[in-house]
Amino acid sequence: MKNKLKGTIVSDKMEKTVVVEVERIKEHPRYKKRYKEHKKYKAHSEKGDYKQGEKVFIEECRPISKDKKWRVVGRVEQNKKQQKS
Repeated sequence: MKNKLKGTIVSDKMEKTVVVEVERIKEHPRYKKRYKEHKKYKAHSEKGDYKQGEKVFIEECRPISKDKKWRVVGRVEQNKKQQKS
């Protein structure tokens, strides 16, 4: 089973590579306050048809380069109400 994450593309300036920011909500072990953590992953996109600001799914894969070990699987579908607005 491969790890899958959902995130937002923050950079598409490289060829065949996008930078995806994944947001997680964590809880402090003692005080139980929830807070957000962000991490950026470089993901492989063969065609380069993803643009900055899009929400995408990424999947873990074999190492493609020194720091690129993820592949873009597809876009996150938006609700029809959000698309009309």
